[in-house]
Amino acid sequence: MESEAIFSLFDEMIEGQKAKLLQIAKRIIPHVIEDDLLQPNDFPSLESHPIFRYEEGVLHGLQAAKAAFLAEAHIENDHRSQHRIRR
Repeated sequence: MESEAIFSLFDEMIEGQKAKLLQIAKRIIPHVIEDDLLQPNDFPSLESHPIFRYEEGVLHGLQAAKAAFLAEAHIENDHRSQHRIRR
């Protein structure tokens, strides 16, 4: 699987998790919007809800995994570029 396909997969998974998190948040607070999820500590009922917090952790994990993959891909590309220059 090429890097672009993996990036796309991460994006799909992250967007799906964001949608799931918003759906859960709306069950707890019906008027909540996606931007509110950036600061859930403004909503004590979200902040203390175990399912919301779990799914938020899943989202953060996916975002961290994507960042790690991006960093590794950049390092790998840098090594390839340096190797080509030295030849």
